[in-house]
Amino acid sequence: MNEKHLVTESFSAPLISRRHALGLGATALAGVLVQPSLFAASGSKKVVVWSEGSANVDKGSKEVYPNDINTAIADGLKPLESQGWTVVKASLNDPDQGVNEALLSTTEVLIWWGHKRHGEVKNELVDRIEKRVKEDGMGFISTHSSHFAKPYKRLMGTACTWGEYVADGTSAEVIVKDPSHPICKGVKNFKLPKIERYGEPFAVPTPESVPLDGIYTKPNGQTAPGRMGLCWTIGKGKVFYFTPGHETYDDYYRPEVRQIMMNAVLWAAR
Repeated sequence: MNEKHLVTESFSAPLISRRHALGLGATALAGVLVQPSLFAASGSKKVVVWSEGSANVDKGSKEVYPNDINTAIADGLKPLESQGWTVVKASLNDPDQGVNEALLSTTEVLIWWGHKRHGEVKNELVDRIEKRVKEDGMGFISTHSSHFAKPYKRLMGTACTWGEYVADGTSAEVIVKDPSHPICKGVKNFKLPKIERYGEPFAVPTPESVPLDGIYTKPNGQTAPGRMGLCWTIGKGKVFYFTPGHETYDDYYRPEVRQIMMNAVLWAAR
């Protein structure tokens, strides 16, 4: 029982005198003063990292992400805890598909990774996420194959298809196109030795900014452009899509990617 609850019950109990109740109230206040972490935790911002729970099941990806992709992303966000953030992991396999109403109502930013189980996400959950973004200003970050995630497609209002999907040994350079953008803070151009190529065009609304661009290099040496980081404002909320993040590549362990994800959380927060 927390201190606030204790004070309320003390005043409402019919057999406790006013003086006794005031004494209990003072004791409760002292408890808050000697345990400031309790108060701070209640006022912290929360980022929820959601995954469909498939990366630690499939043979190829289990070797890379034995504890699932949401764990790798959440671990990369740990430095935010010193800035007053709480990092929470959630999965499609959890009760209420990982995001019940109470959790969603206190979430500042929701990060979403899905791959093969998009259709299992309930429309009722998608409705609540859409409302939280558009009406309440919750930030939403979609990464890699979550361009097909139901919440992301709902927010975009388009097919969200790419021109091609190829995992053939393609590499890529992620290019900081807008160094002044908050998502690019502390990030320089970097290379990914392997990436699943998502070729243009990308069937989404025109983004308000593209802070991260990219160049794919195919196995035959030919190159092709590909946007890597796109931003929108949808209603009152901010939405960021990040192209890398294939389940058999170690993208979410890379320091540059982790910096981008932290920056994106801070940018997407209200």
